[in-house]
Amino acid sequence: MREDIKEVLLDEEKINEKVKELGRKISEDYKGKDLLLVGILKGSVVFMGNLLKYIDVPCSIDFMSVSSYGNNTSTSGVVKVRKDLDTDVKGKDILIVEDIIDSGITLKYLMGHIKERRPNSVEIITMLNKPERRKVDMNVKYTGFTVPDYFLVGYGLDYAEKYRNLPYVGILKDEIYQ
Repeated sequence: MREDIKEVLLDEEKINEKVKELGRKISEDYKGKDLLLVGILKGSVVFMGNLLKYIDVPCSIDFMSVSSYGNNTSTSGVVKVRKDLDTDVKGKDILIVEDIIDSGITLKYLMGHIKERRPNSVEIITMLNKPERRKVDMNVKYTGFTVPDYFLVGYGLDYAEKYRNLPYVGILKDEIYQ
């Protein structure tokens, strides 16, 4: 896998420092609230698992699986909910946990889907943000890193379900996905 990486963009140490910082900020902002972290499968699992270690206020977790990519490198624009929430979100403070935000199409759909259930609030945290690729306006409350428009893998991000287990975020060599 490592030979498929053109360059390491964010190393493990830099990622862990940022995740600790985000966990502290979330703990301050959600003190006394009914916090539910909603991880978006599969990409957010590594980030969410790491983030949970640094949140020191009571919180619950749940997961959703949505897709608009399949095995492609760009969104189809058609969003499918593959696994919905198991938790009743009415009156809760929802923090959607994403690995990366590209076009924003999937996330915008997802936010509307959750807001219909009348939570107290719905906010977004993303490990990586690619504003250059945004097709819809997004208000992202917490961002780990703003990244350039490269095809990134590692730390939960994949290409065709591979590379998620790399402990860093790297730029995938063009010949791998073209």
